[in-house]
Amino acid sequence: MSHSISRRFFFQGSLLAGAVPLGGFGSVASLKALGYKPYYDKLNVAAIGVGGRGGAILGQAATTENIVALCDVDEKRGAESFTKYKAPKYKDFRVMLDREGKNIDACTIGIPDFMHATVALACMQHGKHVYVEKPLTRTPWEARLLAEAALKYKVVTQMGNQGFSHECNRVAAEIVWSGEIGDATEAHISATPGTHPTALQAPPPEAPVPGTLDWNLWLGGAAQRPFSEEYVPYNWRGFLDFGTGQVGNWATHAAGPLHTALQLGAPVSLECLRQEGRSNITVPQRGVVRLDFPARGKMPAVKVFYHDSPRPGDPEAFRVPGMENERILPPTQNLSDKGRPMGNPPKAPTRPGAPVTGAGGPGVAVYLPPGGRGNGPQPGVLTGNGSLLIGTKGMLATSSRGEGVWLLPNARWRDYRLPPQLLTRSPGHMQDWIRACKGGAPSCSDFSITGPFAEWLALAVIAWRVPGKLDWDARTLRFTNNADANKYVRPEFKKGWELKL
Repeated sequence: MSHSISRRFFFQGSLLAGAVPLGGFGSVASLKALGYKPYYDKLNVAAIGVGGRGGAILGQAATTENIVALCDVDEKRGAESFTKYKAPKYKDFRVMLDREGKNIDACTIGIPDFMHATVALACMQHGKHVYVEKPLTRTPWEARLLAEAALKYKVVTQMGNQGFSHECNRVAAEIVWSGEIGDATEAHISATPGTHPTALQAPPPEAPVPGTLDWNLWLGGAAQRPFSEEYVPYNWRGFLDFGTGQVGNWATHAAGPLHTALQLGAPVSLECLRQEGRSNITVPQRGVVRLDFPARGKMPAVKVFYHDSPRPGDPEAFRVPGMENERILPPTQNLSDKGRPMGNPPKAPTRPGAPVTGAGGPGVAVYLPPGGRGNGPQPGVLTGNGSLLIGTKGMLATSSRGEGVWLLPNARWRDYRLPPQLLTRSPGHMQDWIRACKGGAPSCSDFSITGPFAEWLALAVIAWRVPGKLDWDARTLRFTNNADANKYVRPEFKKGWELKL
């Protein structure tokens, strides 16, 4: 544990000052000895999961690097990438690593959450750098495993929470550290209603397996079950065996600025305060979870509330004291034109199952919650994707992935001068990882930072499943007062799929 902690703070320090590999950046020999390529060489990248979000991150890597292998369990889902990139194609990532390993430097992983740890660990054990889409893992145990694996196998890592590379994310932290809002003792995270199944009380209907899909490979280490069209290619996110609902879909973005600014580690307790549509199969329709974090250095203890799927008028929506006439979340990209409204979000479809642009890809059927996804911001109420920090001297809010930031009330923001920069700026989330793979500064979402972040986010899902206050011991990865809750800390794997460092 002490080694992991020191490593974590090494990476935080690298964000502040930059990092130089042994021998200096000009020493090609030292870079190669450490397993890096020099900057002028292209990485040989393999993509595991090449449709939907996996295809998007593959495309980002392909703008500057070589694509040498492709893997997807669904030929239809991966068809566009299979056609676009002339590289060997596989369905089984294990076969790809065995056959193509000597040609691969790094892997992008854009697949359902429950297989992130399995695939990423295999890649790291083959000595490959990894870029893993958010929320990193489905359970706290898997997040800890990947952070430890990155240390053991000495590879470069990055979680795909792209907001960590955004300017507003870093500015928010610098404002908090400047003392502008005083000591933050309370914080709130909000995530919009999702487009995946919620509150199901019975398993989804069985259907024939499509000829393009290897269902057994899709399931991987998860328990065997009949195929259903409700699972693929996108709606798996709402099922507790496969995903974490909006915790993994949007809270992992919205909570990023809060995590960085408050330097959060692990909570000491958590509790579901309210939920609607409880289910043993899927995440609920909406609810509120409280997590209590202890003091951190000179920062006092802070209570963090996660509001899942609030809409104006819902009990889950937080009414911000004293801000009844204020818009709570800032518009995105607002640093160059502080305080100017950027318009309301686009209107959502009004019927369940209607395609939602960007939710699962073109033409992919997704769900809408009862009542829709909301009608834009309401003064004084925290809804949408974002976070709010309440300090002894004021409030700060961020929006989306940390792509907007301002002080509240808004009048305070209009004349505010930003504090001096402390954090280094990112060249872009994918390029940040690629630079690290070539011996540059460690990536901003290295698992030493995002592993602990993913751990505490995954705890919120356990709160949906187990009532009452849960006391958490991060050192042992156990709840000290509830044996039932401990059943959800790590997955159960099918025989032959167990994970070991």
